[in-house]
Amino acid sequence: MTETLARRRVLLVIGGGIAAYKALDLIRRLRERGASVCPVLTAGAQEFVTPLAAAALAGERAHTDLFDRAEEADIGHIKLARQADAVVVAPATANLMARMAGGHADDLATTVLLATTLPILIAPAMNVRMWAHPATRRNRATLEGDGVCFVGPNAGRMAEPESGPGRMAEPNEIADALERMLAQAGDARPGLGFLAGRAEAQPRPLAGRRVLVTSGPTHEPIDPVRYIANRSSGRQGHAIAAAAAQAGAAVTLVSGPVAIPDPAGVAVVRVETAREMLAAVEAALPADIAVFAAAVADWRPQSEAGTKKIKKDGSGPAPLPLVENPDILATVSRMNPGRPALVVGFAAETDTVLDHARAKIARKGCDLIVANDVSAEGGVMGGSDNAVHLIHRDGAEESWPRLGKDEVARRLVAHLAELLDS
Repeated sequence: MTETLARRRVLLVIGGGIAAYKALDLIRRLRERGASVCPVLTAGAQEFVTPLAAAALAGERAHTDLFDRAEEADIGHIKLARQADAVVVAPATANLMARMAGGHADDLATTVLLATTLPILIAPAMNVRMWAHPATRRNRATLEGDGVCFVGPNAGRMAEPESGPGRMAEPNEIADALERMLAQAGDARPGLGFLAGRAEAQPRPLAGRRVLVTSGPTHEPIDPVRYIANRSSGRQGHAIAAAAAQAGAAVTLVSGPVAIPDPAGVAVVRVETAREMLAAVEAALPADIAVFAAAVADWRPQSEAGTKKIKKDGSGPAPLPLVENPDILATVSRMNPGRPALVVGFAAETDTVLDHARAKIARKGCDLIVANDVSAEGGVMGGSDNAVHLIHRDGAEESWPRLGKDEVARRLVAHLAELLDS
């Protein structure tokens, strides 16, 4: 994915957080892909990185001051807002997101962001508690409703002794997301209105709705080099997130480790373990629809993974006591208050598929189970197509023929939109 950024001009707004150091690497990654980069640093950003460093890597001046006499003689902030192909905000702190959502224009960065009609991609970075705070959730929903695209945040250890969603996406992940956003926008240098208008040409039954999707496997570490996992590719969950976004929803995708690209127009939170996935799911709520397509590991090693690889000593296999992971589907299904209007689970089975799915919906308390056969006869897990059965809480059942996973996703999203309306 390098042609999309060739000869493109990117306005990079660097917010004030410890992740600002990654913005310097992002400049380098974008230039490697053929883009030119114009840096704009907030006052907070300058506490972590210098304008000189940003300018040296970008090969052009870094901008910092709204009241720069030379720049503003010809309304420089308006020129910055127009003379580019896209705007990237990385890191987007909680404060910067709040100012964007509120339409503030009290420094160069926020003035440019308010004046621009260019596509905007933001990469949030903040403490996990700040990311989960209701105010940040509201600001995120407002920005998504305005057409702003998100990449990340990822889950992991913070500068503080905490871990969870809040780490800024890696520079190459941001560059990939920017390429997808520009590819979706086309070559006409669109602004936010274009992105919304283009989507309006298609049916948008989930416009104004919030959708949460989980996807992929989880990895439960045994030691630094081994982990418990499964064969999930994430294709079905990612396809559902993409279909929901195309249907007009503001979508958060919580994804375990996968080797497939992020869907366009979706806020992606990357996690490794089941416990990280649960934390990311809770931080992404509230939502109107929650679809749990991830293949979460049922168990994890009882002992935390150490820093050394477990070695064999010839006396036999090392013991591996296991404990159950949190049940994410059941946890969300039983929430009160805060439960989504529709909670959807997946059941990948190898035998008596319908019986297992009926038992699962009764046990978990969700509204719908999407069941499929992943035995050798039914279609090996991780394949490109799916034959699913829909089991409703009221006892209604429906079986679909084998379809590509994208088509399964489109049909499922249309079905969920109908259920939500009814």
